[in-house]
Amino acid sequence: MSDVDVHAAGPDEWAAVGGLRWDSLLEFGGEPDDAREVFAARFAEWADANQGSHTCFVAVSDGEVVGMTWLARTPRVPSARSFDRESGDLQCAYVVPALRGAGIGGRLIDAVLGRAAELGVERVTVHSSPRAVPVYERHGFASDARMLHTPVSHEDLFTRNER
Repeated sequence: MSDVDVHAAGPDEWAAVGGLRWDSLLEFGGEPDDAREVFAARFAEWADANQGSHTCFVAVSDGEVVGMTWLARTPRVPSARSFDRESGDLQCAYVVPALRGAGIGGRLIDAVLGRAAELGVERVTVHSSPRAVPVYERHGFASDARMLHTPVSHEDLFTRNER
């Protein structure tokens, strides 16, 4: 294997990224709705349509996309100290199983954090699998007792409103 190049993905790589996203679902026990090729094509269209808020980073080895992650940016409500504010979320980090443990995931995380810093993003969050928590911690992520989340579904909202 040659050196792995980590960079912001271009339109010519988005279908390959979609293929990795499809592969990750299978790896973790999910059932895809579409064939891999169909999903990859739809994914490339989605990536094109969402360039304003989402930046994909890829790891490429020997011309093949072997890893990915995304920086999703969301505008925040202005404060009196900082009017233009934005938060980020690191999403969909994935490295092909054969190359895990080689530092590729860490390089992808660093690429996201570097871009977030360039853009003035205030904070980057991540929802991690238990296995990956130590990797994120090595790259500066930490749990915060003030950061809370809840899954949202239509049924949950109706139940809460009835209380």
